[in-house]
Amino acid sequence: MLTVTAEQLGLFVATLAVAILSPGPGVIAVSQGAFALGRRRALTYGWGLALGASVWCLFALLGLTALFRVAPWTLIAMKMVGGAYLVWVGIKMWRHAADPLPDPGSDAPGMGLWGGMVLNLSNPKPALFYSAVLLSIFPALLSAADKVSIYAVALSVELFFYTALASLMALPWLRRRYYGAKFWIDRGAGLAIGLLGLSLVLRP
Repeated sequence: MLTVTAEQLGLFVATLAVAILSPGPGVIAVSQGAFALGRRRALTYGWGLALGASVWCLFALLGLTALFRVAPWTLIAMKMVGGAYLVWVGIKMWRHAADPLPDPGSDAPGMGLWGGMVLNLSNPKPALFYSAVLLSIFPALLSAADKVSIYAVALSVELFFYTALASLMALPWLRRRYYGAKFWIDRGAGLAIGLLGLSLVLRP
């Protein structure tokens, strides 16, 4: 039985939309992928990013942050591993900035559904965000139906955002601009993702 209201779900959507518009590893990676590989390949990667982000909502609904409070070392460990992974992704993008463009029809390592999921799962901060938002908007006691509906809304918002972003960044005129400045765009994207990973490791 649902106990959450339409107004609460609407506020949840608005809060989530504002949060995911802020640039992060997923936004940078799917934009670069759309520039290089086109809409079809970037969409698959974007959907993986959306699924990965929504998993943190699911974990928050299942009480993952309670584990973080009881055993703080688990959050520290996850931040260390996730930050190291983002730094590794950033270094790869930096080192391969001068490589020729891949064939859009070929397999690009890390640019599939699973690669997108892993990238967004590498940062545990969304779990804390989702927990804070859920606690501030919804009742403390949620039924199973409430949790399913909240997760479905979160997944829908994430899918919509990454689908729109991949489609926008794959527009022909944007891709033509990318072709002319690939080296510097890839270097900038790699640096940004690497710094995000480093901040995850160094900041409390």
